[in-house]
Amino acid sequence: MSNSNNSGTVLVDGAHYDWEVRREPQWSDADGWRGMTVALQQQGTQRGAVLEFPPPKRLLKGLARGRLQINDAIVARGVRAALAAGWEPESRGKPMQFMVDADGN
Repeated sequence: MSNSNNSGTVLVDGAHYDWEVRREPQWSDADGWRGMTVALQQQGTQRGAVLEFPPPKRLLKGLARGRLQINDAIVARGVRAALAAGWEPESRGKPMQFMVDADGN
């Protein structure tokens, strides 16, 4: 089993969503540590969403580089959170960005 799960597909409420890690946690001089981002796309639709996770606490404490282990359960919660916050995959437009917690909520 590999921990480098960087993409996958989840089934949420009857629809399939593809997901992919877009950015690992990174340091920004302007913002400090920024968390991982995960791109979402409902299969067969146009408008994606981007989930931004908080930076791992290890990074905030200055410990070795680490990142959240992302999995389908976290992504599925993120899909539901984005939909609840107004993401409309069927609409057109730029991907919408949503901040979520480490569990995807």
